[in-house]
Amino acid sequence: MSGTVQVVVMARVPRPGSTKTRLEPMLGPAGCAQLQAALIARTVAVACEAAPGSVHVALDPPGSADEVGALLPSGVAVFDQYGGDLGLRMGRALAQVHSERGGPVVVIGTDIPTLTAKHLLAAGALLDGGADAVFGPALDGGYYLAAVHRPQPALFDLDPAVWGGPTVLAASLTAARAMRLRVSLLPRLRDLDTPADALALLDEGELPVQIERLLRARVGAA
Repeated sequence: MSGTVQVVVMARVPRPGSTKTRLEPMLGPAGCAQLQAALIARTVAVACEAAPGSVHVALDPPGSADEVGALLPSGVAVFDQYGGDLGLRMGRALAQVHSERGGPVVVIGTDIPTLTAKHLLAAGALLDGGADAVFGPALDGGYYLAAVHRPQPALFDLDPAVWGGPTVLAASLTAARAMRLRVSLLPRLRDLDTPADALALLDEGELPVQIERLLRARVGAA
């Protein structure tokens, strides 16, 4: 990335019974927590590769930093998510990092195991090239990445009922058009949220080794 770009990873703490719950029929609660821990570690490593020294992890629930410390390399800043639905929490996390560190900010989740540093670098390049906002579309209708030069609260202030559904990206693009923002899109990637997602990702053969092993071990045991 040219210039200083901050990366915020929005992460849910890997606790059995409260994370990746739609995968419980395949993995069980403990397996879901193990998978979430692997996804956090993988996503943060990708972010550090793309933006060394400029990576921040925003945790949900608050006050749980000690539960993820072993998953994060040194130099990664950790703070709590707070305030309402996912959109509000993303907007506030972005604004916090921008106020402390400046520069454009890229916000990502942990649900895309095929995310690479190239996707983050591409987002930075699109911002450098004149985009006001960049989204990484997910196959389920949401998005795995949002990047902006500066805080844009209205971009994330969607109807709370929209979050988690198949129209998140469409609603975000509508908001961007209303704000007259120039938007660029990255390639679509698949979320890992359901057993069907897991089987599709295994068939596609592009998973990181550790996550592929976790999933195959559980599929083989089923």
